[in-house]
Amino acid sequence: MTVRLSPRDTAGPSSHDRHWRAGTVQAVSPAGTLDLGPGYLEPGLLPVDLIGEAYAVAAHRFGAAALSYGDNQGALPFREAVAARATALEGLPCGPENILVTAGSSHGLHLLATVLARPGQQVLVERTGYDFGRAVLRDCGLVPRSVATDGDGVVPEALDEALREGAGQVAFVVLTPTFHNPTGTVMPLRRRIAVLEVAARHGAVLVEDDAYAELDLDGTGVPPSLAALAGHRGVVRLRTASKVLGPGLRLGWMQADPAVVRRFTAHGLLVSGGSANHLCSLAVQTLLCDNTFDLHLDWLRARLAERRDAAYDAVADQLAGVVEVRRPQGGFFLWLLAGQTEKSLVDRASAAGVVVAAGSRFGHTEVAAVRLSYSFTPPPLLRAAVTRLADAWKGTS
Repeated sequence: MTVRLSPRDTAGPSSHDRHWRAGTVQAVSPAGTLDLGPGYLEPGLLPVDLIGEAYAVAAHRFGAAALSYGDNQGALPFREAVAARATALEGLPCGPENILVTAGSSHGLHLLATVLARPGQQVLVERTGYDFGRAVLRDCGLVPRSVATDGDGVVPEALDEALREGAGQVAFVVLTPTFHNPTGTVMPLRRRIAVLEVAARHGAVLVEDDAYAELDLDGTGVPPSLAALAGHRGVVRLRTASKVLGPGLRLGWMQADPAVVRRFTAHGLLVSGGSANHLCSLAVQTLLCDNTFDLHLDWLRARLAERRDAAYDAVADQLAGVVEVRRPQGGFFLWLLAGQTEKSLVDRASAAGVVVAAGSRFGHTEVAAVRLSYSFTPPPLLRAAVTRLADAWKGTS
């Protein structure tokens, strides 16, 4: 099925998919498949022209310095820009000393696993969470241990018990309190405060995976980050440009207490090679400093809201009584709970030409669950995909 997008639905003329093929990008779905699996933006939403212009501006502005080894902690202009943004959005004093540039959230997790932990230690994680992040931790010799969650996020009492049982063996705790992957949950303010109190009581480090922080699609606002509430004490916040500008940039940053940041800055990887993504950070800094980033973000939120609404409305209409779903306030995903077996859901979806992500991929689920991503598919195809799922899961065709 081919859908012709209007100009307002594409980020620019260079945001085409002519080279979206195996060997160039990480994954490509078979022809005719409607893919609701990827947790990233579809080609038309990636701002290729905008990024190209940003690189040109950065090259002209920073000259030869743009192609040198960058400061180990990350280029100061970029750190100043993201620190100022954090202060403006949350009111928490944040300076460049609080920021460390990374090559994305996965790189940040790897640094955490090699600086704040030793092989064999536990990392406490939510019952469901980012599967590939857990793989990074396992590859570093750490042992993810799940903690009970409910509709508001991790349960403070369960976290308290896990920290008490794992005394001396828990390296840190990884949480996604805002637009959780895969469930879309937003942890309420009262729960965030309770979780911070538990962590402080045990002296535990909280790692706040905040990849979707600025993707509030309703504009109703979200509670302050754990880092803001804690004044950076005991919290390392991971941010990324992947969900807004594109994963190919490989650009992220840590936000933490300066003493913690200095520990990471001394890592041999950074001492040897300097900033993890020097030129790219300078290019993105130009977008942050002239309001271009916010204009793009407003445009992207509107496009994602259209996709969220198309997917949710179709599921609520066509799959009523078959699955349970909550309308997410933001992020990329719908989380579906069903009475059928997970294998049946995934297999029937595949037979109908729709790719969905099995809930068990993200951890333990009490009932069968699947994750649908609306970030990778335009509204007409999202509706078509849900129609296929309804026919398959209802067993009518």
